[in-house]
Amino acid sequence: MSGTVHLVELREGGSQDLYSVNNIMQEAFDPRFGEAWTSAQCLGMLSLPGVWLVVASVDGEDVGFALSRATVDEVELLLLATRPIARRRGVGGALLRAVIEEARGRNTVRVHLEVRSGNDAVQLYRREGFEKVGERRDYYRGRAGQLFDAHTYARDIADLT
Repeated sequence: MSGTVHLVELREGGSQDLYSVNNIMQEAFDPRFGEAWTSAQCLGMLSLPGVWLVVASVDGEDVGFALSRATVDEVELLLLATRPIARRRGVGGALLRAVIEEARGRNTVRVHLEVRSGNDAVQLYRREGFEKVGERRDYYRGRAGQLFDAHTYARDIADLT
């Protein structure tokens, strides 16, 4: 990816995409924070009802994904990751908007997520209309045992078009 604008293509993903998803996570998530899931965790989640995966590619290369779960009338964004080379190029925003559109199609009224304090992704979430609604102290445990707060963000989607 150069400085040229490239078209972000989105597609529904599945278990066949776990190799690519794992590679994206390894590049996207700093190992100090222990945020990346294992392939087994992702596969287990994909087998549950209401869970879906969106994969983003640019020029035929997978560069990001979003994993979400619908429960009753809400959607939880479980994971969203983009390769560092694809950051600030519209990939994360496209994935987040795809999750919101799918959530609307599932007749849900709210999308929520949790993010580690200090994570730069907060800028994306705020730009897309998410607001901080809660905090869990010392929720995440890094690889070296250090603790990090989790911030909960939400966006109501029922009455928005």
